Amino acid sequence: MTSVGMIGYGGIAQDVVAALREAGAGTKIAGVLARPGRAAKARAALGDIAVVESLADLLALRPDIVAEVAGQQAVADHGPDVLRRGFDLLVISVGALAEPALLERLKTAAREGNSRMLLPAGAIGGLDAITAMRLGGLTSVRYRSRKPPAAWRGSPAEKVADLDKLTGRTVLYRGTAGEAALLYPQNANVAAAVALAGLGFEKTEVELVADPDAPGNVHEIEAEGVAGRFAIQLQGKASRSNPKTSALAALSVARALINLDATIVI
Repeated sequence: MTSVGMIGYGGIAQDVVAALREAGAGTKIAGVLARPGRAAKARAALGDIAVVESLADLLALRPDIVAEVAGQQAVADHGPDVLRRGFDLLVISVGALAEPALLERLKTAAREGNSRMLLPAGAIGGLDAITAMRLGGLTSVRYRSRKPPAAWRGSPAEKVADLDKLTGRTVLYRGTAGEAALLYPQNANVAAAVALAGLGFEKTEVELVADPDAPGNVHEIEAEGVAGRFAIQLQGKASRSNPKTSALAALSVARALINLDATIVI
């Protein structure tokens, strides 16, 4: 049975816990790290799971792995210490890795602690194909995120367009995965995951779109290389607790944790 220490208690964390319970998996949540002063709120959200307010207390529970489900700042605040202490770290806020200095700190900490960072696919599929194509020669990767206007509230999109008055598709950003992940930390973690799987942050083309007719959070990926070409589209439903996040993101975390105990891993 895998024991998990979880950083964060918000919508994704609650969805992960619910998915693990629904699956009847042997995975055990050893404890959850909440910000100081937030323990009572976390306990109300998560029920009978132990809640602590310091990373030291979370690691003292000796989890087999630590899962970050709290946002990019949590990766910066806690990731290096987790890895340096010898604990593997599952990161759902992959966009944090677009910051070169932080990525180097995390790599150094992992080497010092003989530990690993695990990156679940999150809200999309196809990363395995991109990674495999890279081995044979990958020439281009393009990613487009198309979401309803409400999903872009609280982001730089509000300076680009009047989200309440959009009548058609509006491009909010067009550029590199690295810049997108840092400008839109709550919306572009998928862009970072695609970049890490393929050509890197500067060579992965990204387009972020607000669309009042979007059926949900729509992700489109195109990749081309020596081994061939593929294009996929995934229409994900938004998380019940956060329209910026696809429901599949939490399920991806749960699946990655379940795989740690699985006899057959897909």
